[in-house]
Amino acid sequence: MNSSLALIWTITAATTLLQAGNGLLQALMPLRMQADGISVASIGVVAAAYGVGFSTGCFLAPSFIRHVGYIRAFASLAAIVSVLILAMTQAHSTLAWILLRGLTGVTLACIFTVTDGWISARATSSHRGRILSIYMICTKVALMLSPLGISFGDIRTDGLFMAVSALISLSLLPIAATTTSEPNAPQGVRIEVRKLFATAPSAVVGAFVVGLVNGPVIAITPVFGVRVGLSQDQAAALLFALQAGSLAMQWPLGWLSDRADRRYVIAGLALGTSLVSLLILWASAQGASLLILWSFAAWGGLALCIYSVCVAHACDIVDPGQIVSTVGTLLFSWATGVTVGPLIGALAMEILGPQGLFIYAALASLGLAAFIVMRIIRVQRPPVKGGFADIAPSSSASAGLAPRAEIVTDAQPHASNAEGEAELPDQKGRSPATRVETSP
Repeated sequence: MNSSLALIWTITAATTLLQAGNGLLQALMPLRMQADGISVASIGVVAAAYGVGFSTGCFLAPSFIRHVGYIRAFASLAAIVSVLILAMTQAHSTLAWILLRGLTGVTLACIFTVTDGWISARATSSHRGRILSIYMICTKVALMLSPLGISFGDIRTDGLFMAVSALISLSLLPIAATTTSEPNAPQGVRIEVRKLFATAPSAVVGAFVVGLVNGPVIAITPVFGVRVGLSQDQAAALLFALQAGSLAMQWPLGWLSDRADRRYVIAGLALGTSLVSLLILWASAQGASLLILWSFAAWGGLALCIYSVCVAHACDIVDPGQIVSTVGTLLFSWATGVTVGPLIGALAMEILGPQGLFIYAALASLGLAAFIVMRIIRVQRPPVKGGFADIAPSSSASAGLAPRAEIVTDAQPHASNAEGEAELPDQKGRSPATRVETSP
């Protein structure tokens, strides 16, 4: 255990502090915008701007890392995020929020590429299981607990934004104190939506619908809570419940998905998400705040785990050499859904009231379940033994955390250029950065 911690303690500590700030920001932003009189539809547009920014960041990050390295990339990007958070205290229009949220999407996507790439490089050894467990538990607990920090300040003042900025700034300290050499940059990746859809349509559609559903729910949940009669603290606690449910369910779902056709698991999670969405609607109509909280935990345990199963399913099918491209393509599908989903979810709330968010979630999830069932009927696949990993949709570098990723590391020590020739590390000892190319 000590040797595992020695490999990852700096990047894990930095990411934990970063996610603590990010989790508090997820609760704070929609509540602040609502308090400023911004409509739910406009809040949805702001959330969509984050999706656009995140997608853009995934494309820009690799070349940036290649030129400056992991440590300086993290330091400079975290400093930019910290400044953007402080600028949010002066945002008084929808346009300002859209611009700032879009820029945070770009920078956070780049930072997650740094952290995922760093952990991926360290997780390809005999310590793989322990490294992933330590990293994922620390970051998920931070993301889970931080929204509760809403109760320590007033959303109408700037104190909570300053706290978020402080947490982001503190994440620089472990990186600055690291004494280990930074890893090589991740290998090249090509986004091939059409090709992967032909091979694993359930995974591509699943990742897209996960973005459609999870994007607006996470972005607008605090507003939903306030609109159905909860206090601001209780509304922020709904985000805690979502992440707690996800953390509690990752291991049982991993065990189950390793012993059955993963498409059954995806369909079951999607159907369960639809049913729990209806339960949330009923509980909110009854004003049962405790039942709403538990329902959100169940919803998070189902909906927030679908992406990981989609990745595992796709990685079961494709050749080991295509793992990086596969994870990058699924991330692209998810990001597309995150860009579109908040617009639809916010519109549903504007037309149908706060319950419209989960009417939309129920219908979209049910549609995914129906699609997966049709695929199961058309194509039978045997269960796959082992290979599940709880991967968050964060960056293309998370391919190194994917099932069978260690096979890729052994088989492909260097990236290749467009002509298929292996590229060597640069003068500073870094391998070529990830290059993201799209193919329809």
